[in-house]
Parts: sequence; C-alpha cells; structure tokens
Amino acid sequence: MTTLEEANSAGTADTLPPVGLASQRQLVWRKFTEHRLAVVSGIVIALIYLVGIFCEFVAPRGPDYYDSAYTMLAPQSLKFWRAGEDGGLAFGMHVNGFSSERDPNTLRRVFTLDEDVVVPVSLFVKGESYRLWGLIPSDIHLIGPIDPSQPFYLLGSDRLGRDVLSRVVYGTRISTSIGLVGVAVSLVLGVILGGISGYFGGWIDNFIQRVIEFIMSVPTIPLWMGLAAAIPVTWSPVLVYLIITLIISLIGWTSLAREVRGRFMSWRNEPFVIAARLDGTSQMTIIGRHLVPGFVSHIIASVTLAIPAMIIAETSLSFLGIGLRPPAVSWGVLLQEAQNIRSLAEAPWLLAPGVLVIITVLALNFLGDGLRDAADPYT
Repeated sequence: MTTLEEANSAGTADTLPPVGLASQRQLVWRKFTEHRLAVVSGIVIALIYLVGIFCEFVAPRGPDYYDSAYTMLAPQSLKFWRAGEDGGLAFGMHVNGFSSERDPNTLRRVFTLDEDVVVPVSLFVKGESYRLWGLIPSDIHLIGPIDPSQPFYLLGSDRLGRDVLSRVVYGTRISTSIGLVGVAVSLVLGVILGGISGYFGGWIDNFIQRVIEFIMSVPTIPLWMGLAAAIPVTWSPVLVYLIITLIISLIGWTSLAREVRGRFMSWRNEPFVIAARLDGTSQMTIIGRHLVPGFVSHIIASVTLAIPAMIIAETSLSFLGIGLRPPAVSWGVLLQEAQNIRSLAEAPWLLAPGVLVIITVLALNFLGDGLRDAADPYT
C-alpha cells in the first residue's frame, strides 16, 4: 500500500508539489492528467475551438466562394512527394488536378483524377481577402494552392462548387460557440434558480418547481419547432443565431436546476451552514461561498455534458430547416446538403459535418468524465 512518503517522493519526481502540500488546483490537475483519454479529448476540443476562433485563417477559401466548373468534386488527396526532374523523388506538397468530360447519357460532368496535373500547395499562402474576426484585414491562409485559381478541395465540393472544407471550418465557429453561450446561460439560470428553490423552500420552491415541470412536460422537438418557426425570415443571421441560442438555453436549464435544488435541500441544515448563519453571514454569501463550491465537480460534469446537447440541438434544428438558415454556416446547415439519395450515394463527403459532430460530442463527454473525477473531493 502506498504511504504518504512514497506519494510525496513521486510528486517531487513529477515536478509537482508533494501530495500533502499541494493545493486543490494542483491535486485536480494531477488527477486529471492520470485520465489519458480525457487529456487526449481535451487536446481535441482545444484544436476544434482554435479552428473555430481562427476559421478565416484556417479555411483555404471563404464560405461563399464557388466555382461552377468544379461541382460535386470528390476530395483531393494531399501528397508530399512527387517525381523530380532527375527521375527521383522530390519533396513538395501538392494535389492532383482533374480532367472532365460529359456523360453522354445524363449530360453531367464527370471528373477523373489526372496524375499528370500537379497543383502545388503550400502553408501560409496568399489567397482570398478576409477580415479576421471582422476586424483585421488579411489574405494569408494556413494552407492552399500557390495559384489560387487552381482547384483545391481536400474535402470535395458541393452541388454549387463550394469548398466543403472551408465551409466546415467556418461552421465550426457557430456550432461550437452556440454550445458555450447556451451552456453559460443555462448554468446561470440553473444554479441561481435551483439554489434559491432548494435553500429557501416554501412557496418559492413550489413556484420554481412548477415552472420547471411545465417546461419539462412540453415535448422538446415540437417546442423547438414552434419557437424557431416564429422567427421572421427577414431577420439577419446574427439575430437568428442569438435567438436560437436563447431558445436552446431557456429549455436546457431545468435538469441542472433540479440537481442543484436537491443538493441545497440536503445541505441547508448541515452544521457548517447553521454555523455560518449564527455568525451573521448573509444568505447569498452562504449560497455562493459555502454551498456552490461543494458540488463544483458535479457542475463541471453537467456543463461538459450540456455542451454536446446544445451542439446537437442546433445541428438538429438547422438540419430540419427551422434553425439557422443560409447564408449562415453551421454544421447543421451544411448537413442539409446531404438530405437526398444522390448525396449519400455519390457525394458521401457532404456528411463530413456529421462526423465532426460525433467527434466533438464524444470528446466533450470523455473530457467531462475526466474533469468530474478530478474535481470530486471524495476521490
């Protein structure tokens, strides 16, 4: 069995303070790093949110750029070696071009990969102009063709000739931020209303619980559909984004409020709460400084599990056509392109936003498990 001295020496070897001297934050970090899957998931989530923050720079082209000469183009493979002038191999990022011809039966353009056509690719290339965060003008992109007029579709193109990769990257900002904003609103409502309900009880508790039960009794999808359908078509995409976020937030706070209420009801008569009251501590101070920190681990777990639910809710609404609408770009809006048999049969790359939704939701769930275990004071 590991003794305190052995644990202390191990902590010194890991360049962390000894267990007996470590702060709560250091203990939480040490416990979290032991959960390898949570650490990997945290890295994945950090990369996804970085892509969303710097989407203008990461995307090879703008979300509305299109080229009708390259519609329903299959993804191009990024290659790093090509034949040199001396007959050997030379390093250089590139993709192969395409040759096209008309199908005599359907009259549709059919693309064929042409190994002889080389499109040089580089990092930090000049391309389409943009404003980073709508403020900083630039034309530098993380990756793209040296000649912007050449085809470059790492995730293929859609029926209008738009770059799927660029649109997925731009959609990352809206789909991930709507989860953060929605959870922030739900967290505030859930903790405040649930805490007041559980701590004070009486008619306040009855009123808040009846409101929660009414909201939870309404079927979610029809409620979303009714509220989203009431949004005027003439509203701007930004305003629609804010309204959709508010709708999702006002529905998602009820379960957290009930959990917070249960904790407050079980702790409001504990000796440390009674001692704080006798010492003259105000009610809000007792709630904020003595009760809420006691179940931070549970709040963290609820938040990390609520973000995927928010993302899925936005994706579902936009996929059904009652959430965000073009020209706004989100994963749900992009998935509308994959609503027909032709897309599923001939252009499976249009399902790329759905794959990103799955990866993001799984990573957030694993990250939440690691944070919950690490922040749990009983472990």
